[in-house]
Amino acid sequence: MNSSKDSPKYYPDIDDNIYSRMLELCRQGDAYAEHKEFAKAIESYHQAFDLIPEPFEAYTASTWLLTTIGESYLLMSDYENASHALQEAMYCPNAIGNPYVHLKLGQAQFELGDFEGAKDELARAYIIEGKEIFENEDSKYYEYVKTFIPEVE
Repeated sequence: MNSSKDSPKYYPDIDDNIYSRMLELCRQGDAYAEHKEFAKAIESYHQAFDLIPEPFEAYTASTWLLTTIGESYLLMSDYENASHALQEAMYCPNAIGNPYVHLKLGQAQFELGDFEGAKDELARAYIIEGKEIFENEDSKYYEYVKTFIPEVE
């Protein structure tokens, strides 16, 4: 993995051997997820996450792994664990301002009945990405956005 010294903030690299093992575990998790075996997928993703050095918040890999774990929990309707993983992702590089992470966290909060938290996160997703971010999602999330952003149709 190459460092990007052009980025506004430098994030450390993960050793190539560890990163390769992480990718292998993620591919395994993705294969489980494709077969809707989300518990096994999450286990693989957690194994990959556990390979990230401390502090995990310094690595961009943490952002995408925690988002993937959160999304997998959402697909299992385990909203508490989804919310936890996605909130942890927000401490990692490039999560804040990422419409997909905001969308998924908003969905978890919505399902937990935290409508104020959902409002904040879903609004961020909408403001950054527009209606398109909601196209492949349950329509209830977009319908909720329409209740608090007047210009949304």
